[in-house]
Amino acid sequence: MAEPLLCDMIKSRREQMVELGLKKGFTSPETVELSQQLDYLLNIYFNLETYYKDKVATSHQTI
Repeated sequence: MAEPLLCDMIKSRREQMVELGLKKGFTSPETVELSQQLDYLLNIYFNLETYYKDKVATSHQTI
């Protein structure tokens, strides 16, 4: 249920991180920064998924 734009951002950031990691190393500061940005986007994604699942479950309970 996450927004398609968010999924596109996650995919793009992951690709950037892997590409940079292969060039500069996976422990380079730039790669670590992209990894942290990816973590942030993934946290948003999973929080939205949880919110939507809880909302659906709650709406079914009130019927």
